[in-house]
Amino acid sequence: MNVLYLLGLLISLTGMVVLDVRFRLFFAHSWWRAAIVMAVGITYFLIWDVAGIDAGIFFRGNPELLTGVLLGPELPLEELFFLALLCYTVMNSYGAVTRLLARRREGRG
Repeated sequence: MNVLYLLGLLISLTGMVVLDVRFRLFFAHSWWRAAIVMAVGITYFLIWDVAGIDAGIFFRGNPELLTGVLLGPELPLEELFFLALLCYTVMNSYGAVTRLLARRREGRG
């Protein structure tokens, strides 16, 4: 049972949290809105994954890199953390870009 990939995802998520708190980008800006957006995003991509698995397009990756814990057929535990990282990264990026654009409009950028 290998946990390196999961550990890498957790370290990356921790980095997203640090950036979020430091610059008030997503959860630190409005935690309840962020929770809704994160839940909708993860749910959407999980549905996408299940549809892809059902169609035979998606399959579990290299089992040597994964914990072996499956949430469903061909759906490893790490996928949930990857989707959380994907959504968090996009929303932190969105928060950073909107803040930079607002500063530029105000003439401070």
